[in-house]
Amino acid sequence: MSDLSVETTAIPGLLVVRLPLHEDARGWFKEAWQREKMVALGLPDFGPVQHNVSYNATRGATRGIHAEPWDKFVSVSTGRAFGAWVDLRAGDSFGATVTVELEPSVAVFVPRGVGNSYQTLTDGVAYGYLVNDHWRAGQTYPALALDDPTAAIPWPIPLEEAEISAKDRAQPGLADVTPMTPRRPLVLGARGQLGRALLAAFPDALGVDLPGSGAEACLDVTDPAAVAAWPWREHDVILNAAAYTAVDAAETPDGRRTAWQVNAQAPATLAKVADEHGLALVHFSSEYVFDGTAEVHTEDEPLSPLGVYAQTKAAGDLAAATARHHLVLRTSWLIGDGGNFVRTMARLAGDGVSPAVVDDQTGRLTFATDLAAATRHLLTTHAPSGTYQVSNAGPAMSWADVAEEVFARCGRERSDVRRVSTQEYAAGKQLAPRPAHSVLDLTKLAGAGVSMPDALDALDAYLA
Repeated sequence: MSDLSVETTAIPGLLVVRLPLHEDARGWFKEAWQREKMVALGLPDFGPVQHNVSYNATRGATRGIHAEPWDKFVSVSTGRAFGAWVDLRAGDSFGATVTVELEPSVAVFVPRGVGNSYQTLTDGVAYGYLVNDHWRAGQTYPALALDDPTAAIPWPIPLEEAEISAKDRAQPGLADVTPMTPRRPLVLGARGQLGRALLAAFPDALGVDLPGSGAEACLDVTDPAAVAAWPWREHDVILNAAAYTAVDAAETPDGRRTAWQVNAQAPATLAKVADEHGLALVHFSSEYVFDGTAEVHTEDEPLSPLGVYAQTKAAGDLAAATARHHLVLRTSWLIGDGGNFVRTMARLAGDGVSPAVVDDQTGRLTFATDLAAATRHLLTTHAPSGTYQVSNAGPAMSWADVAEEVFARCGRERSDVRRVSTQEYAAGKQLAPRPAHSVLDLTKLAGAGVSMPDALDALDAYLA
């Protein structure tokens, strides 16, 4: 009895699985699908939702080549079959062909868009496959002629002697096949500072925003019906940069309701969608989930939000983490393309204003372009699901320190920034509570292979 193993092939993502057979005088037993063991060996955790069996009565039955828009895990329970797969996805491997003989101890994982076909080598072949989406009438997808000369599949039984359906005999050659386009990321909150940076880092992504935002494409993530109606099969990852960030307005009755809808309810809905459609969910969070009593915050610090905005972000963290494949990226003091603290200070410096800035709240700036680059790295390297903290590197700074750095780079004196305490700044204002310490520990991020640029270096580049 051989050990369970997973082998790569010439088609990216097409994997051959060797299954141990436990045999005795009565016959054999096998674990036809064992998620925990197979995923540990490199099989995608693809979340099958349907099991199909095709029974073939006689030797020579030939089916395919069909490239369905879902992943499948194929194996035979009885008999033997010759399996052939042709990559019909757009990309460098388009047209690549792999063949494997299938018998009860051999299975194959077939990624979405790879054409699947087989020919029975014995009578009575039961060909089964798990798929991660439900079959629906009327779906169309690429198919290829069984005798295509470019694929040049070496069928053991000549096709003129095989049992083939009229439909499969009429399929086009490779030159006439329209390749299946890959799924692409969906960026929510695309018009925000982070959303714009994500669209630059993921150029194939589709960007959408809330209705009324002025975006060309809109999705109301607070409306479960609108979310359910979205064509999720066109995407592979949800990048949720949509957020209600009006920290002070969140303390008002209207702001409170909106903050809970966008920051908490929407991530819960998206987590459910991600699991239903086999997507990864990337949710962006905030250091506001902490009360700021610790000088440096780690990923496993208990959540302790202060105000309404903070409470909704903490709830969103917990909701997003229920998705099977998720990254919760917690960040601080975001600076990107749009209105932000650095741009405000640069404008005030240019206008000759000497602002009062708090000097008893400390943290690190996070530049949206660097956060987007870190996001891309974590996704492309298949970082394990979990929470990762992401900010630029360097020493802790107060808001007054940051203001002075901006003023100095704009040709003003550092002393033109007047330092005040949070209490002084808040006098006479209706402000939500802020964490006093916002520095995020980056050890886990570094362990995932991400080295963040120093915040002051990034500030130089930003102002330039």
